[in-house]
Amino acid sequence: MKTTTLLPVNKEFRINNIFCVGKNYADHAKEMGGDIPKEPIIFLKPTSAVIKSGTPIILPAMSNNVHHEVELTVLIGKHGKDIPLTEAMLHVAGYGVGLDMTMRDKQSEAKKGGNPWSISKGFDTSAPLSSFMEASKVPDPHNLEIRLTVNGKERQHSNTKNMIFRIDVLISFLSSIFTLEEGDIIYTGTPEGVAQVTAGDVLEAEIPGVGKILHTVQ
Repeated sequence: MKTTTLLPVNKEFRINNIFCVGKNYADHAKEMGGDIPKEPIIFLKPTSAVIKSGTPIILPAMSNNVHHEVELTVLIGKHGKDIPLTEAMLHVAGYGVGLDMTMRDKQSEAKKGGNPWSISKGFDTSAPLSSFMEASKVPDPHNLEIRLTVNGKERQHSNTKNMIFRIDVLISFLSSIFTLEEGDIIYTGTPEGVAQVTAGDVLEAEIPGVGKILHTVQ
């Protein structure tokens, strides 16, 4: 069972479903050679993919091209189905930072074949995740600096105001398809600057005032 902690109250949550959003920053959609989506692109990660800060990211032997993707993460604290936009933010317990590690070569193969992305996105250690900062302590989740360095050099640097689909839109959309439960986590998408990592790299992801994680690639 994987768990996470809500700060500063130190409340422990059992991690339930992990919903991830693809192409939620326009510049990232462009760098991937795709169109800007008209509705959220959703995929899932298993809870077994989650690791906490300090745990190594293990490169799968089956891939020759694993990429980093830094993201704002959202912890759901309240059950909901068909949640209206006006009530969506009431279901947020807190905010964190995560990495959506991706086997880009395997994802490309899957896309070409019209197959699911599960292997490329859900392998063990593919979901590094910080603890969460209580929502009431984050004045505006849609105006947060988000950044990632690799070996001390900046790779990704943006702001959550650049998300195509805001958090309330994502929650309302997801809840129209899935019942959201306490402990569900949403990875809200990555900005531009994704790139390959190699063994020995040190990744540091941070959203100031929200969370920070540090991982070595093996």
